Amino acid sequence: MTHSDEIDDGAMPLIEHLAELRTRLIRSVIAFIIGMIICFTVWNPIFNFLTQPICGQLGERGQDCGLILIKLQEGFFVAIQISLVGGFILSFPFIGTQLWRFVAPGLYRNERNAFLPFLLASPIMFFLGAAFAFYVVIPLAFDFFLGFQQIGSTPVPAEGDVVPVDGSLGQAGITFQGSVAEYLSLTLKFIVAFGLCFQLPVLLTLMGKAGLVSAEGLGNVRKYAVVAILVLAAVVTPPDIITQVILFVVVYGLYEISIHLVRRVERKREAELRAQGLWFDDDEDDEDGDESDASGSEGTSWADEEIAAAEARVKAETENDPIFDEFEEDEEDLEGLPGQDDAKGDTDEGTDDDSDDDGKRG
Repeated sequence: MTHSDEIDDGAMPLIEHLAELRTRLIRSVIAFIIGMIICFTVWNPIFNFLTQPICGQLGERGQDCGLILIKLQEGFFVAIQISLVGGFILSFPFIGTQLWRFVAPGLYRNERNAFLPFLLASPIMFFLGAAFAFYVVIPLAFDFFLGFQQIGSTPVPAEGDVVPVDGSLGQAGITFQGSVAEYLSLTLKFIVAFGLCFQLPVLLTLMGKAGLVSAEGLGNVRKYAVVAILVLAAVVTPPDIITQVILFVVVYGLYEISIHLVRRVERKREAELRAQGLWFDDDEDDEDGDESDASGSEGTSWADEEIAAAEARVKAETENDPIFDEFEEDEEDLEGLPGQDDAKGDTDEGTDDDSDDDGKRG
């Protein structure tokens, strides 16, 4: 630990922390309300944008793009729902900044440098997942659902007859007449599900950097991960095989990418520890252990090397630490006191007497 790794701010009382948290929360809520108001004023263009997938599929079938309001208040609540989601998206950069400014002063510089890339990558990956769902998955799903429509036909009877000559009565038509609220709910469900699934590399890489997971461990539980991804695809997607397969393929691919990223993090950590002389290979430890068993008391054992490595890490962490510097200064001040000098002299005399006694016994 060096001076560059020190915490920026000093110790703060609990009341000041709570007051700062309250200020950050108030600013975030105000930003969210402003974003919601902006989105409420333009909810119609936002809704028209969200209806592009269904309108495109209906247009290919020669049908008019129209959704209906089943309840009288349904249109108002649709506008509110669009405003809430849009307001959160608009205000998220400001909210994330407030969260970072509240947490960052309590982190060391190396911790901030490690955490900040993940904070920036999280919204990017979410928007990538949302875009993939909106432009790829949703059109395929709607094409599958609209394939169950049926064009109705009414046979024309011969002149003077009540029913056709062949006795057929025609077939009933099955036409899509979707609800505005149901369509919006389904579309947002797709977008949020894929956006959250795209957070998998960010989450696993952060856990790997913190030492909570390893690339080897993720590889060993791959078969269980496949089952979990299949269950996730069945839960968060509508009951059609196309979207479930797409979600499974995407999430499993992200899982493999996460293993690769965690392995890179481990290699980087190993390189840094080797540069500091704090890395010991398992093979070398086993060889050292065998040699120490064979030679008895000659040489150092594996446990001694681990203790030495731990002491080196503690020394590296406490070197130039302001807290330990204060303790050292206090000890130096105490050494200059008269009482401490007398106590030290008594200790030295006692040591000399013990040595003299040992010499006489010898």
